[in-house]
Amino acid sequence: MAQPYRAIISDLDGTLLNGEHQLASFTIETLEKLAAKGVDIFFATGRSEPDVKRIIRSVNIDKATLVTANGARATNLGGELLVSHYLPEDIVLDIFHHIPFDPFTVCLNSYQGDEWFINVDVEELKKFHQASGFMYQVTDFHQQHAKQTEKIFYIGRTPENLAPIEASIRERFGDQVQVTYSTPQCLEIMAKGVCKAATLAELAAKRGYSLTDCIAFGDGMNDVEMLAQVGKGCIMGNADPRLKQALPNNEVIGRNTDHAVANKLREIFDID
Repeated sequence: MAQPYRAIISDLDGTLLNGEHQLASFTIETLEKLAAKGVDIFFATGRSEPDVKRIIRSVNIDKATLVTANGARATNLGGELLVSHYLPEDIVLDIFHHIPFDPFTVCLNSYQGDEWFINVDVEELKKFHQASGFMYQVTDFHQQHAKQTEKIFYIGRTPENLAPIEASIRERFGDQVQVTYSTPQCLEIMAKGVCKAATLAELAAKRGYSLTDCIAFGDGMNDVEMLAQVGKGCIMGNADPRLKQALPNNEVIGRNTDHAVANKLREIFDID
Protein backbone atom coordinates (compact mmCIF):
# COMPACT_ATOMS: atom_id res chain seq x y z
CA MET A 1 0.00 0.00 0.00
CA ALA A 2 1.39 3.40 -1.03
CA GLN A 3 2.24 5.79 1.77
CA PRO A 4 0.52 9.22 1.82
CA TYR A 5 3.96 10.95 1.87
CA ARG A 6 7.45 9.83 0.90
CA ALA A 7 9.03 11.61 3.84
CA ILE A 8 8.29 13.31 7.13
CA ILE A 9 10.24 16.42 8.17
CA SER A 10 10.16 17.79 11.68
CA ASP A 11 11.67 20.64 13.58
CA LEU A 12 12.77 19.76 17.13
CA ASP A 13 12.34 22.41 19.84
CA GLY A 14 8.71 23.45 20.24
CA THR A 15 7.71 20.78 17.72
CA LEU A 16 8.92 17.18 18.07
CA LEU A 17 10.56 17.57 21.49
CA ASN A 18 8.41 17.74 24.60
CA GLY A 19 8.35 20.44 27.26
CA GLU A 20 11.62 19.12 28.72
CA HIS A 21 13.32 19.38 25.28
CA GLN A 22 13.44 15.59 25.00
CA LEU A 23 11.89 12.94 22.75
CA ALA A 24 8.97 11.27 24.54
CA SER A 25 8.69 7.48 24.31
CA PHE A 26 5.40 7.84 22.38
CA THR A 27 7.18 9.98 19.77
CA ILE A 28 10.15 7.59 19.56
CA GLU A 29 7.80 4.65 18.99
CA THR A 30 5.97 6.59 16.27
CA LEU A 31 9.21 7.40 14.43
CA GLU A 32 10.36 3.78 14.62
CA LYS A 33 7.05 2.58 13.15
CA LEU A 34 7.31 5.11 10.31
CA ALA A 35 10.87 4.01 9.54
CA ALA A 36 9.68 0.38 9.46
CA LYS A 37 7.13 1.41 6.81
CA GLY A 38 9.96 2.77 4.64
CA VAL A 39 9.14 6.46 5.18
CA ASP A 40 12.15 8.77 4.98
CA ILE A 41 12.75 10.82 8.14
CA PHE A 42 14.35 14.26 8.24
CA PHE A 43 15.05 16.19 11.43
CA ALA A 44 15.34 19.86 10.43
CA THR A 45 16.43 22.20 13.20
CA GLY A 46 18.37 25.27 14.19
CA ARG A 47 20.45 23.16 16.57
CA SER A 48 24.01 22.06 15.81
CA GLU A 49 24.72 18.61 14.32
CA PRO A 50 26.61 17.18 17.35
CA ASP A 51 23.72 18.28 19.57
CA VAL A 52 21.04 16.66 17.39
CA LYS A 53 22.99 13.46 16.89
CA ARG A 54 23.02 12.85 20.64
CA ILE A 55 19.27 13.47 20.92
CA ILE A 56 18.40 11.16 18.02
CA ARG A 57 20.47 8.24 19.32
CA SER A 58 17.49 7.34 21.54
CA VAL A 59 15.54 6.42 18.37
CA ASN A 60 16.15 2.90 17.06
CA ILE A 61 16.24 3.60 13.32
CA ASP A 62 18.98 2.88 10.77
CA LYS A 63 18.28 5.75 8.39
CA ALA A 64 17.49 9.39 9.04
CA THR A 65 18.86 12.70 7.84
CA LEU A 66 19.88 15.55 10.13
CA VAL A 67 19.43 19.03 8.66
CA THR A 68 21.05 21.30 11.22
CA ALA A 69 21.88 24.98 11.83
CA ASN A 70 18.81 25.88 9.73
CA GLY A 71 20.16 24.03 6.69
CA ALA A 72 23.82 25.02 6.93
CA ARG A 73 24.73 21.36 7.38
CA ALA A 74 23.15 18.01 6.56
CA THR A 75 24.42 14.57 7.54
CA ASN A 76 23.10 11.05 7.77
CA LEU A 77 23.17 8.97 10.94
CA GLY A 78 26.49 7.50 9.88
CA GLY A 79 28.02 10.96 10.00
CA GLU A 80 28.43 11.36 6.22
CA LEU A 81 28.42 15.05 5.28
CA LEU A 82 25.73 15.69 2.64
CA VAL A 83 25.51 19.52 2.61
CA SER A 84 27.71 22.24 4.08
CA HIS A 85 27.36 26.04 3.86
CA TYR A 86 29.52 28.44 5.90
CA LEU A 87 29.20 32.17 6.39
CA PRO A 88 32.03 34.06 4.63
CA GLU A 89 34.81 34.73 7.15
CA ASP A 90 34.96 38.46 6.43
CA ILE A 91 31.25 38.80 7.23
CA VAL A 92 31.66 36.74 10.41
CA LEU A 93 34.43 39.01 11.68
CA ASP A 94 32.46 42.09 10.69
CA ILE A 95 29.49 40.88 12.75
CA PHE A 96 31.67 39.94 15.72
CA HIS A 97 33.45 43.30 15.74
CA HIS A 98 30.98 45.87 14.46
CA ILE A 99 27.36 44.93 15.20
CA PRO A 100 26.45 46.58 18.52
CA PHE A 101 24.19 44.96 21.11
CA ASP A 102 23.31 45.46 24.74
CA PRO A 103 25.18 42.77 26.73
CA PHE A 104 22.72 43.13 29.62
CA THR A 105 19.73 42.05 27.54
CA VAL A 106 21.26 40.06 24.64
CA CYS A 107 23.88 37.30 24.34
CA LEU A 108 25.88 36.52 21.19
CA ASN A 109 26.41 32.92 20.01
CA SER A 110 28.00 31.06 17.10
CA TYR A 111 28.08 27.50 15.79
CA GLN A 112 31.53 26.92 14.33
CA GLY A 113 32.55 23.44 13.26
CA ASP A 114 31.31 21.13 16.01
CA GLU A 115 31.53 23.81 18.69
CA TRP A 116 29.15 26.34 20.23
CA PHE A 117 30.52 29.66 21.47
CA ILE A 118 28.82 32.31 23.60
CA ASN A 119 29.91 35.64 25.04
CA VAL A 120 28.65 35.05 28.59
CA ASP A 121 27.56 32.16 30.80
CA VAL A 122 23.75 31.76 30.66
CA GLU A 123 22.47 29.18 33.12
CA GLU A 124 18.96 29.09 31.58
CA LEU A 125 20.30 27.76 28.26
CA LYS A 126 21.60 24.57 29.86
CA LYS A 127 18.10 23.10 30.26
CA PHE A 128 17.72 22.98 26.46
CA HIS A 129 20.68 20.64 26.17
CA GLN A 130 20.33 18.28 29.13
CA ALA A 131 19.36 15.37 26.85
CA SER A 132 22.38 15.78 24.57
CA GLY A 133 25.03 17.15 26.91
CA PHE A 134 26.12 19.54 24.15
CA MET A 135 27.35 22.72 25.80
CA TYR A 136 28.75 26.12 24.93
CA GLN A 137 32.19 27.60 25.51
CA VAL A 138 32.40 31.20 26.75
CA THR A 139 34.60 33.34 24.49
CA ASP A 140 35.55 36.93 23.71
CA PHE A 141 34.15 37.45 20.22
CA HIS A 142 36.60 40.27 19.53
CA GLN A 143 39.27 37.55 19.70
CA GLN A 144 37.20 34.74 18.18
CA HIS A 145 38.15 33.07 14.87
CA ALA A 146 35.76 33.04 11.89
CA LYS A 147 36.33 29.52 10.56
CA GLN A 148 33.52 27.07 9.67
CA THR A 149 30.74 29.34 10.92
CA GLU A 150 27.38 27.75 10.23
CA LYS A 151 25.36 30.39 12.00
CA ILE A 152 25.56 33.34 14.35
CA PHE A 153 22.66 33.95 16.69
CA TYR A 154 21.53 36.46 19.27
CA ILE A 155 19.26 35.52 22.18
CA GLY A 156 17.37 38.43 23.73
CA ARG A 157 15.36 38.73 26.91
CA THR A 158 12.52 40.08 24.74
CA PRO A 159 11.92 40.28 20.97
CA GLU A 160 12.27 44.06 21.24
CA ASN A 161 15.90 43.61 22.34
CA LEU A 162 16.68 42.02 18.97
CA ALA A 163 14.99 44.52 16.63
CA PRO A 164 17.92 47.02 16.46
CA ILE A 165 20.40 44.16 15.87
CA GLU A 166 18.33 42.81 12.98
CA ALA A 167 18.08 46.31 11.53
CA SER A 168 21.86 46.79 11.77
CA ILE A 169 22.59 43.46 10.09
CA ARG A 170 20.13 44.04 7.26
CA GLU A 171 21.48 47.55 6.68
CA ARG A 172 25.11 46.47 6.74
CA PHE A 173 24.88 43.22 4.74
CA GLY A 174 21.64 43.44 2.75
CA ASP A 175 21.08 40.18 0.90
CA GLN A 176 24.59 38.86 1.60
CA VAL A 177 23.21 36.83 4.52
CA GLN A 178 20.06 34.91 5.46
CA VAL A 179 18.27 36.29 8.52
CA THR A 180 15.53 34.48 10.45
CA TYR A 181 14.13 33.74 13.91
CA SER A 182 13.95 30.27 15.49
CA THR A 183 11.91 31.74 18.36
CA PRO A 184 10.76 35.32 18.93
CA GLN A 185 13.78 35.71 21.26
CA CYS A 186 16.39 34.16 18.93
CA LEU A 187 17.69 36.02 15.85
CA GLU A 188 19.77 33.86 13.51
CA ILE A 189 22.17 34.65 10.65
CA MET A 190 23.37 32.13 8.05
CA ALA A 191 25.07 32.33 4.67
CA LYS A 192 23.06 33.78 1.78
CA GLY A 193 20.24 31.47 0.67
CA VAL A 194 20.66 29.01 3.55
CA CYS A 195 17.36 27.81 5.01
CA LYS A 196 15.84 24.47 5.90
CA ALA A 197 13.72 24.36 2.73
CA ALA A 198 16.64 24.85 0.32
CA THR A 199 18.68 22.06 1.88
CA LEU A 200 15.71 19.73 2.17
CA ALA A 201 14.79 20.30 -1.48
CA GLU A 202 18.35 19.42 -2.50
CA LEU A 203 18.31 16.24 -0.42
CA ALA A 204 14.85 15.14 -1.60
CA ALA A 205 15.84 15.64 -5.25
CA LYS A 206 18.78 13.28 -4.76
CA ARG A 207 16.27 10.66 -3.62
CA GLY A 208 14.02 11.13 -6.61
CA TYR A 209 11.18 13.18 -5.16
CA SER A 210 10.37 16.76 -4.19
CA LEU A 211 9.19 18.68 -1.12
CA THR A 212 5.61 18.31 -2.37
CA ASP A 213 5.94 14.60 -1.56
CA CYS A 214 6.67 15.43 2.10
CA ILE A 215 4.79 16.39 5.24
CA ALA A 216 6.51 18.79 7.64
CA PHE A 217 6.02 20.23 11.12
CA GLY A 218 7.39 23.43 12.66
CA ASP A 219 6.82 26.26 15.10
CA GLY A 220 9.24 29.07 14.21
CA MET A 221 9.93 31.60 11.49
CA ASN A 222 12.94 29.50 10.46
CA ASP A 223 10.33 26.93 9.33
CA VAL A 224 8.30 29.24 7.11
CA GLU A 225 9.89 28.33 3.74
CA MET A 226 9.81 24.63 4.57
CA LEU A 227 6.16 24.64 5.64
CA ALA A 228 5.19 26.67 2.57
CA GLN A 229 6.86 24.34 0.07
CA VAL A 230 6.00 20.84 1.30
CA GLY A 231 2.92 18.88 0.30
CA LYS A 232 1.47 19.45 3.78
CA GLY A 233 2.97 21.86 6.28
CA CYS A 234 1.60 21.62 9.83
CA ILE A 235 2.04 24.49 12.28
CA MET A 236 2.21 23.81 15.99
CA GLY A 237 -0.45 25.28 18.25
CA ASN A 238 2.37 26.80 20.32
CA ALA A 239 4.03 28.36 17.25
CA ASP A 240 5.34 31.89 16.87
CA PRO A 241 2.25 33.99 16.01
CA ARG A 242 4.18 35.44 13.06
CA LEU A 243 4.40 31.96 11.52
CA LYS A 244 0.63 31.50 11.74
CA GLN A 245 0.14 34.92 10.14
CA ALA A 246 2.63 34.15 7.36
CA LEU A 247 0.92 30.85 6.47
CA PRO A 248 -2.80 31.40 7.19
CA ASN A 249 -3.89 28.43 5.06
CA ASN A 250 -1.69 25.84 6.77
CA GLU A 251 -3.25 23.49 9.32
CA VAL A 252 -2.56 24.33 12.96
CA ILE A 253 -2.30 21.18 15.09
CA GLY A 254 -1.83 20.70 18.84
CA ARG A 255 1.06 21.63 21.10
CA ASN A 256 4.45 19.96 21.38
CA THR A 257 3.76 19.25 25.07
CA ASP A 258 0.82 17.06 23.98
CA HIS A 259 2.83 15.00 21.43
CA ALA A 260 0.88 16.63 18.60
CA VAL A 261 3.36 15.64 15.86
CA ALA A 262 3.28 11.95 16.81
CA ASN A 263 -0.51 12.00 17.06
CA LYS A 264 -0.85 13.63 13.64
CA LEU A 265 1.59 11.20 12.03
CA ARG A 266 -0.27 8.21 13.47
CA GLU A 267 -3.51 9.60 12.06
CA ILE A 268 -2.11 10.30 8.58
CA PHE A 269 -0.06 7.11 8.22
CA ASP A 270 -2.69 4.93 9.94
CA ILE A 271 -0.39 3.75 12.73
CA ASP A 272 -1.88 2.11 15.84
